[in-house]
Amino acid sequence: MKVLLISFAVGLFVGVLYGVIRVKSPAPPIVALLGLLGMVLGEQLGGWILTQKVNVTHSASVCLVAKNWDQRSHTQTAVPAPPHTD
Repeated sequence: MKVLLISFAVGLFVGVLYGVIRVKSPAPPIVALLGLLGMVLGEQLGGWILTQKVNVTHSASVCLVAKNWDQRSHTQTAVPAPPHTD
């Protein structure tokens, strides 16, 4: 995380420097940067899905159809209280 913050700070400093001396940044256009951001976030999401052992097809069907077809009855069994001794 420290490396990311240092990288961001240096990039911000260089951006301010370019703005002050009015130099056009050689960076790619914003559309390309947004695409790269999407790729990085997607990669992180994919890694998260693999670590959570999520059933992707089941999750997608629940999201798309908004119904859970694999509902099991959630019946609670009452546990009898132990006899009260006086």
